[in-house]
Amino acid sequence: MNLFSRYSPTIQHYIYQSGWENLRAIQAAAGDAIFNTDANVLLSASTASGKTEAAFFPIITLMQEEPPTSIGCLYIAPLKALINDQFSRLNDICAESGIEVWHWHGDVSQSQKKRLMKHPSGILQITPESLEAMLLHKHSEIPHLFGDLRFIVIDEIHSFLRGDRGGQTLCLIERLARLAGVQPRRIGLSATIGDLQAVGHFLSDGTGRDTVIPRIQSGGARWRISMQHFYNSGPQATTEGINKPSQNDLNAPLKAVQSIFDPGLEYILENTRGHKCLVFSNSREECEVVTATLRQYCEAKHEPDRFLIHHGNLSVSYRQSAEEIMKEDDSLDTVCTTSTLELGIDIGRLERAFQIDAPYTVSSFLQRMGRTGRRGAPSEMWFVMREDHAEARALLPDTIPWKLLQGIALVQLYLEEKWVEPPRTGRLPYSLLFHQTMSTLASGGEMSPAELAQNVLTLSYFKNISQDDFRVLLRHLLENQYIQRTESNGLIVGLKGERLVNNFKFYAVFQENEEYSVRCESREIGTIVKPPPVYDKIAIAGRVWVVEEVDVNRHIVYCHPVKGIVPAYFGLEPGDIHTRILERMKRVLQEETVYPYLLDHARARLAQARDAAMKSGLGLNPLLPLGGNMYCLMPWLGSYSFLALERFLRLKCAKRLGMKGFDSLRPYYMQFTLSVSPGDFFRIVKDEMSQPLDPMSLLYPKETPAFDKYDEILPVELTRKGFALGVLDVEEMKRWWSVLAEGF
Repeated sequence: MNLFSRYSPTIQHYIYQSGWENLRAIQAAAGDAIFNTDANVLLSASTASGKTEAAFFPIITLMQEEPPTSIGCLYIAPLKALINDQFSRLNDICAESGIEVWHWHGDVSQSQKKRLMKHPSGILQITPESLEAMLLHKHSEIPHLFGDLRFIVIDEIHSFLRGDRGGQTLCLIERLARLAGVQPRRIGLSATIGDLQAVGHFLSDGTGRDTVIPRIQSGGARWRISMQHFYNSGPQATTEGINKPSQNDLNAPLKAVQSIFDPGLEYILENTRGHKCLVFSNSREECEVVTATLRQYCEAKHEPDRFLIHHGNLSVSYRQSAEEIMKEDDSLDTVCTTSTLELGIDIGRLERAFQIDAPYTVSSFLQRMGRTGRRGAPSEMWFVMREDHAEARALLPDTIPWKLLQGIALVQLYLEEKWVEPPRTGRLPYSLLFHQTMSTLASGGEMSPAELAQNVLTLSYFKNISQDDFRVLLRHLLENQYIQRTESNGLIVGLKGERLVNNFKFYAVFQENEEYSVRCESREIGTIVKPPPVYDKIAIAGRVWVVEEVDVNRHIVYCHPVKGIVPAYFGLEPGDIHTRILERMKRVLQEETVYPYLLDHARARLAQARDAAMKSGLGLNPLLPLGGNMYCLMPWLGSYSFLALERFLRLKCAKRLGMKGFDSLRPYYMQFTLSVSPGDFFRIVKDEMSQPLDPMSLLYPKETPAFDKYDEILPVELTRKGFALGVLDVEEMKRWWSVLAEGF
């Protein structure tokens, strides 16, 4: 009641009108932190727990008590759709407060933006990309717009923790604060944070303030989780002689008759009928295929089409139409989507979320399940794990249900430990450094090299980058006309830089969809969005190919065909799966636990995998003989340390090991032939691992691995250094080996 009385009369009136009988724990904790400290605040609580109100009730109260002379609160969100959703919500809260709510992105009219520019006030909602554009094109107006800024609210802060977009957001906040001469408090909101202290440090970076992290007692969320497994054709796991289901089993298997339908997608078709649902895929390409297939099934069954689609490559009209239809209370449609509906957009009372295969992160699993269960209902997630039958002569690694193990590991890590991926630290963000250098120079005009370095290198996100590296970057940009010298020896944006900066695509630091032509000798195979590194594999035209060469200038990938199955490459480093997930997958194979959420086919498939693991020694010995002189190495390492180990073996050990025919399914296993015994394998690797290791030596000759948006523009030496020292996790690889060596 003390907190309620501290709120302004208009907030109290809003609470009365909303019919609330008491304040939630998150609101009490946030009110205490915002009213009674001058610190930054991190609010982490479950989806639909009232985090938005918890943050804005005290912010609005303070702004009413002492009205700011400019925009008083900046709200940054990762998606325009989330901003549009929260715009209506905040307008309802502020309806009688006298505080204006503005939003600013590409779909907002110029007349609205002009009104804000003339009379800046209240709360402004914006994406990082639109804030970049504002700093670039409204540079001189920043003091007028933000001269009395008190708060910056970062919604869904977990989505900014593991890439350049989060770094860009921190850089923009620091640049804005310097230009406006303010030091606003930062308020972070998220439903999926594991290491609260690490995220608190991320939030406070560069502010000189501590972060208050209220400990909020959760009432215990109610979940309904099921996980089913399907072979894409032929008999299912329950008909292969292991763990036959009982008559009373929930969600009995589909009829054992031959069907022309894909069993997993038919399962989704049947269990979405009569319900409002989301179906999550892990890529845009898969989302398109799933949607088209389900629509065909509706037609074949003479049912009306009830499937919508939503992903980042669709036009605004398609995405908004899907959102509006789903907001209707009587809608029983299903949206097939990617991560674009993973975040906190309210699209009504969703009953079920389906996940095809396992997402890459615990964070994604929690966000996707959290789309359901609003308005008092439990959150509900149906996992649908799909795989092809292994060929009769398939080797052991190809018979393991990796996605099923990964799905179980994701669920168990959160149930057992409340573990969620921490912020990604230790990177050398040279691509973002180039971007912020160009943006700073374009917005601020001519600067001396020292002045430019002072403006850019002092941004907290670049603390790991040396002045020597910055000099290398500036020399390269001068030589390539991205920047140029003036007669007074100052620096300005050059001719090539002008073309780049003046394109709207410059505002975003995530990779745009650029197509590369894929060729095998003289044959044209097709196109992909972005090429992986040399020796990696891509899936296209129903086959798997190994990349031989990437012609960056002509956008051509040269390759040759190989056997096997790999996920298609979608432009980002595939997976980014944390080592904790791989370690938990190993335990799933070793333990005898019967997980209550596994349905009949999934239980049977896991039993098969455990039986094979026990008989083969999988999980006990990381190096398994596959017959003859062929072996499989399963290190149970995450994406970046697995990649480091893969390169270490190929570049440091292969000659001594007589290693040939190297193949890998990252980050699950590596497969190769050896001309030495297993004992000699460990002896040779131990010997090489004991030598001083420069991560730069794990690059292939003449390789320039481009992963981030502007890596192709950077000096080759910085691109190589950024990959070797900032992507490859050599230290975790070494820790893995030291533990392994003790066991042997």
